[in-house]
Amino acid sequence: MMHTMKLLSGLSLLLASGSAQCFDPSPAFPVPSWGQNGQSLVSVLKSIEGKISTIVSKQAYDASSFSIELTSASNTIWSMHHTAVRRNEDRPGTETVDENSIFRISAITKVFTVLALLQEHQAGSLNLEDAISKHLPELSGEIAWANITLRALASHLSGVPREFAHSDLINSLEDPTSVGLPPATKDGCPTCDEYNHYLPCTAEDLLEAVRKLDPVFRPNDKSTYSNVAFELIGMAVEKSTGKDFGTYLQKEVIDRLGMKSTSMNPPSTDKRAVLPIWSKGDNYWGIDAGVQNATAGMYATSSDMSKLLQHILSNENQIVRSVNWLLPVSWATGFRTFYGMPWEILRTEKVLEAKQRPVTFVTKSGGMPGYYSRITLMPEYGLGLTILVGGETELLSELQELITTRLIREGDPILWSELADAYDGRYLAKDSSLNSSLTISTTPTGGMRVTTFISNGTNALQKVFGREAHSERWHAQLIPTMRYKDESKRRGDIWRLIIVPERLDQSDLVWDDLCGTDVDTSRYAGIPANEFVFWHDEQAVELPAWKVKLERSGDDGSVDAGALVVQEATRAYPDL
Repeated sequence: MMHTMKLLSGLSLLLASGSAQCFDPSPAFPVPSWGQNGQSLVSVLKSIEGKISTIVSKQAYDASSFSIELTSASNTIWSMHHTAVRRNEDRPGTETVDENSIFRISAITKVFTVLALLQEHQAGSLNLEDAISKHLPELSGEIAWANITLRALASHLSGVPREFAHSDLINSLEDPTSVGLPPATKDGCPTCDEYNHYLPCTAEDLLEAVRKLDPVFRPNDKSTYSNVAFELIGMAVEKSTGKDFGTYLQKEVIDRLGMKSTSMNPPSTDKRAVLPIWSKGDNYWGIDAGVQNATAGMYATSSDMSKLLQHILSNENQIVRSVNWLLPVSWATGFRTFYGMPWEILRTEKVLEAKQRPVTFVTKSGGMPGYYSRITLMPEYGLGLTILVGGETELLSELQELITTRLIREGDPILWSELADAYDGRYLAKDSSLNSSLTISTTPTGGMRVTTFISNGTNALQKVFGREAHSERWHAQLIPTMRYKDESKRRGDIWRLIIVPERLDQSDLVWDDLCGTDVDTSRYAGIPANEFVFWHDEQAVELPAWKVKLERSGDDGSVDAGALVVQEATRAYPDL
């Protein structure tokens, strides 16, 4: 039995070790504060502003306006706004676009619908694992409603069709037969939305339509984008609360977040309205989506969207205690795209060109005629970005690419420089007779590394942690756990040391891309051997398993007065 256990232990380490092709560990640093009001990013944002001005000067965007805001978990740190050169003379809307200008945000509405769902789940009024048929027993037809949970609907995993009263070629093509389609009539089609001069669809219209629909996939088999899914969630929340969905959302979600200019309804005047000239026809301002409001009905400002992003950044693991809201649920098309609830998540190694650490963007986009928008959460960087465009969809794409890539590429070295100033150096035992010390060295391409660790005169880095290496070339890297020894006072931030193989030449072996995550690799007398606890007020690092606390020292051996980086406490919001 002893021999078997040793064999299994060795196998565990072998499977856990990253191959030479695996990406660098992420997250690799605590969530940064970026200084007071984002001071660390001022030069980066100035550079981005100049490039945005060049983009928007293109003639193709003369009729496009935008609002952009970048926020941390606590406050907006940058904004930029632009008013279209050409506007509708008969109905121009706002004279100057600013943070209080109102856009339609289309499918970003789904984020609010999921917030409502999570809130009711937390309250116990409904459960994410409930079948939709429990709350809407009148659902019938070919779709297996009893096998479709609220979670599946919110995650694009229900297999339910995308639309029930929209995007039908019989409505958008002047002569469908001219493109090879057979003659057809609208008999049996819905009598609302685009089938009938954009008459708002009712819940009865939706229920009648879905009875005739076949599923795209079986429930939970494969993801596919669905607007109908969120319309059904809205109806379930109505049934659970006994309130009209729009009224519930306004009172229980929007108002509680202090979003003063966000609503399912357009404002009573055009004073703050962004009303673009759209190159392909009329914009969708003022069109009532009826039961489809739960999927794409809302109006909002960039300043209000920053409040939403601040709430999410502050509470991503606390909105519902059993759900990390920002994690993927299923993969979409391609290698780097995933669906969440209701997020569209991009995880890519293309941003940080000099290294192989992936960056994660948790996004939700929205688009309807004349209005194109996206919110982007960058959780590891503690940032949220809002881009609202009234005009051409291509402008949103250009702004998104420019801002996110430049922000991370130019902001990342600043972050690492601040970490190096705060953590780099030699740490010594106060009692010199122990002969215990460690050295930390931080670089943007190498992360926060422990380059030496001597315990009681022994090279512990090699003798203990080196045993976990399955490559001759490796380094010891510290990664944050985002936990504290004293959670109430946010003192004693906990890091773990992991062994990372140095990247070798590119491999053509398929299975070199299988990269697991195993941070809790070894213990000593029941205590994690690789746990490092930084006590900022003492300028010290504690290694609990080694029963030692080492003080950060200057070159002369005196304790360095330089302050360690402290992750700022995030702003508290009402529970949702």
